[in-house]
Amino acid sequence: MPPTEARSDAKTGTPTPASRPTGPLTSAFESWGRYPRYQAHIVPMHWQSEFPANIVGLHNGVLPVGMGRSYGDSCLLKDGNLVLTTGMNRLISFDPNTGILTAEAGITLAQILDFAVPRGFFLPVSPGTKYVTLGGAIANDIHGKNHHVAGTFGSHVTQFELVRSDGSKRLCSPTSDPDWYAATIGGLGLTGLITWASLRMRPIVSRMMDVEYTHFHGVDEFLSLTKLNADSTYTVSWVDVTSTGRNFARGIFMSGEHSTVPGELKPSPEPKLFFPFEAPGFALNKFSVAAFNTAFFHKQMQPYKELVQDYEPYFYPLDAVLHWNRMYGKAGLLQFQYAIPWEHAREGTIEILREVAKSGLASFLAVLKVFGDIPSPGLLSFPQPGITLALDFPIKERLTFPLIERLADMTREFGGRLYPAKDAAMTAAQFQHFYPQWEQLARFRDPVITSSFWERVTGERPAL
Repeated sequence: MPPTEARSDAKTGTPTPASRPTGPLTSAFESWGRYPRYQAHIVPMHWQSEFPANIVGLHNGVLPVGMGRSYGDSCLLKDGNLVLTTGMNRLISFDPNTGILTAEAGITLAQILDFAVPRGFFLPVSPGTKYVTLGGAIANDIHGKNHHVAGTFGSHVTQFELVRSDGSKRLCSPTSDPDWYAATIGGLGLTGLITWASLRMRPIVSRMMDVEYTHFHGVDEFLSLTKLNADSTYTVSWVDVTSTGRNFARGIFMSGEHSTVPGELKPSPEPKLFFPFEAPGFALNKFSVAAFNTAFFHKQMQPYKELVQDYEPYFYPLDAVLHWNRMYGKAGLLQFQYAIPWEHAREGTIEILREVAKSGLASFLAVLKVFGDIPSPGLLSFPQPGITLALDFPIKERLTFPLIERLADMTREFGGRLYPAKDAAMTAAQFQHFYPQWEQLARFRDPVITSSFWERVTGERPAL
């Protein structure tokens, strides 16, 4: 076990999507989608030794949470107790010979990068935002643009400590308590509190990326580009889901590699832009988003271009604007993300894109990519070989929820599943069909830990 008394000056104060409470209080802790809105009792954590003493006497269940970057209610607990881990963000150790970094679970990926990049290392897998905690990345077994060659985040976690509400501790790894290791990776924070974890970083020699941008028209061209770039480390596509006719499913395919030319290695500057207000509900509509999508597609005049760019705009374009979720207005947004296996991936993607285009609902943050066949160590992990599509919709009560339900049913018909970390609307029947192994995870769930998501899709309640 790493010496938890060892400390470093890992950077703190990383810009967050919202201010965080500094003491116990009742607060409307929001997910990134800002829906649903629930009150909860906030229990700040600053030291590993505080848990589970800090939850003694509390009722209505507890849930460990980090930055709240999940889109739905997997990081929420209505009228319950949220154990906020972001104060538990110390770097414990780093071995440059192996690339193994060990840190407390409340450290963010941004803080890890600020430490690791100047030393010539990068995250093995990264989502589209760096403002998530290490513990949250494990609990949701996040994936990135390199899933086809690197698998999920959990594939690179060598060990972690799990503390249960009864005070018992487990050192979890592929060889030590492997069942608990598998249940906790992708286990939505339900198996206990991760206090620290070890992560295998990847070496780099520069902040720069060699990137190729290619126009495509339709799902078939997207799949052809995917095959042509099968050996690329990072691939992802933006797709226009508003256009129809000859422009249906047009998009930009982006492949990237870390530069092999030695260059400057330094921490990233803090973002200076922020979305200052909640946009009015009418601002995002099919006309404004269609205009944005047309402009975005045509800003690249040539059908193909190469460039060398910093890793920030390639991996984290939206992180450049804090509070960007405010552009969806006061009602918030729903994200919908599926993974459909190769057997039905092409036809399923075409039909779902047609349904979205027909609905007239605005979604300009549409990400299309493929998942590889590297199995995740997580019991309830989301990725499976095939195509995944992520869409953001502004919440319009009479339109958005019926559309999400139709898309979820279509996903089920095509043999796919939805991503719990992005979900706020999946029905219990849909979840239990997508994840029949949920009953196995339930046997590992800590009896006092729960979430609004878990209660919604399983009906289970905490023991206190």
